[in-house]
Amino acid sequence: MLTVDPHPSLDALAFTTVFPAPLGSLPSPDWLVALLKPGASAPLSSDDAVRGTVRDMLRHGGYKPTGRGKPASEYLVRASGDGSLGSINTAVDACNAVSLHSGLPISVVDLDRAKAPFRIGIAPAGSQYVFNASGQSIDLEGLLCLFDAEGPCANAVKDAQRTKTNAETRRTLTVLWGAKGLGDRTARAFAWYRELLERAGATVERLS
Repeated sequence: MLTVDPHPSLDALAFTTVFPAPLGSLPSPDWLVALLKPGASAPLSSDDAVRGTVRDMLRHGGYKPTGRGKPASEYLVRASGDGSLGSINTAVDACNAVSLHSGLPISVVDLDRAKAPFRIGIAPAGSQYVFNASGQSIDLEGLLCLFDAEGPCANAVKDAQRTKTNAETRRTLTVLWGAKGLGDRTARAFAWYRELLERAGATVERLS
């Protein structure tokens, strides 16, 4: 279902999730929403060393992970700190909680909107996609991306609008964009992530 191109520092981990009902009818439980707060108790915590290692991993293909192109996990720290990180749905909230505390960028795509086969690799020159409902695009050249049958659909910075979760979503594919320089952080983040999703009633299956 998923292949990963050779990369010297990427420690990606992917898994699928099946939710017991469409996300629109599954409001996030209070314990999950509470994890979006900066002072929440979590088994992992991020720091400047984690952020630097993740950025270095993303630079390999020539991408510059700074400014508006920085990893999504860094935006979460700011949003959590100023109180603007609110609940979206169970899938996205679990993703945001794990990304916030682990420091790892994470992508979540709707498996019924994306099309297999899937591959992780560097986006070629000229690649781009729309990443929000307003129609804004991101230049993907040199950036590690998740590709489906139609092209790139997610990465550590901004996921594509065409494969994002919505109220009807029941099946997702998740990618943790970890780095080898962080030891077992990716595996530890996944273990906690799986625990949160299963506590919320979902079924998780690891792919890679």
